[in-house]
Amino acid sequence: MSLLYRLARPALFRLDAERAHTLSIAALKRGLVRDLDIPVDGRLHVEVAGIRFPNPLGLAAGYDKNAEVPDQALKLGFGFVEVGTLTPQPQEGNPRPRIFRLPKARGVINRLGFNNDGHADAAERLAARAGKPGIVGVNVGANKDSPDRLADYVEGVNVFESFADYLTINISSPNTPGLRAFQSGSELDRLLKAVVAARNGYAAMTAGRRKPVFVKVAPDLSEDQIEEIADAARHRAVDGLIVSNTTLSREGVEGQPHAAEAGGLSGRPLMRRSTWVLARFRRAVGPDFPLIGVGGVDDARTAIMKIEAGADLVQLYTGLVYGGPHLPARILKGMLRVLDIGDIDNVAALRDRRVDDLLAGPPPV
Repeated sequence: MSLLYRLARPALFRLDAERAHTLSIAALKRGLVRDLDIPVDGRLHVEVAGIRFPNPLGLAAGYDKNAEVPDQALKLGFGFVEVGTLTPQPQEGNPRPRIFRLPKARGVINRLGFNNDGHADAAERLAARAGKPGIVGVNVGANKDSPDRLADYVEGVNVFESFADYLTINISSPNTPGLRAFQSGSELDRLLKAVVAARNGYAAMTAGRRKPVFVKVAPDLSEDQIEEIADAARHRAVDGLIVSNTTLSREGVEGQPHAAEAGGLSGRPLMRRSTWVLARFRRAVGPDFPLIGVGGVDDARTAIMKIEAGADLVQLYTGLVYGGPHLPARILKGMLRVLDIGDIDNVAALRDRRVDDLLAGPPPV
């Protein structure tokens, strides 16, 4: 953590968590975050789903919900940034307060409920950055009161395919009632078939490159559900899975202030479960299917653990709350130290090293 952020964090933590988040977006917009020593090294390059990433560390969806600061976030050192979740119509989300810090556990509980400004505003912002460097993905969801949620996802693909480097279908937020029903059975198959067809149709119509479609899943899945999702993703030619969203579990934070609040838990308490689920997905999908690991990443060690558990790429968000804007650069430097010590040519060579070890014991709760 930088000295400046170490000094500022107590004041930020006295603010409501959502207010502090709004201030961080404003700080990026105004260029107040600067003088970052970002390592650039070919050993960090990773190619996934036809995209060459400058490094494997990404900013997860949820931070820049409305595509306000993707370029400023990239300047923190992220190899890619994912904006959203975006729904067709603007929506307020759930009543405030709806974000709760758990500092002792370095975790956060949120029940935001896809609060965002809607497709139109975000599409205008993303169109304005056309031609700029940097990989920006768009995470799309469904409105809470939509009469046809599947149509909302298809609309998200159609609206953002021309602006996004990749698209993410978010079917795993615990804060929109009924959304996780898309993770199984005929609902899952119908959704994947529809969004992939929309992507393919747009590419054919414009004679353009097919943008990768990823699907973001929950950590609260049984082994049978993991197998079902893996089979459906391969059958419908999805380009990858993002593992995972927040958890409904409160394992490890019981009794802490705010631990009983409703919503999804993220941050360090999510690390063990999400990493096990990631390894289980790697076993289910095989070696050639792209996976992005999310949940509990807050230093180089945890980022590398995700890669060793099967991730091609890694994302974080809650780690920034506790580590500050210098965190991405510190993680990249730590990755390079590991490569130096091990005389390893590329970070991708670390992938899958711990899959069997992680799956040898019972799954974490």
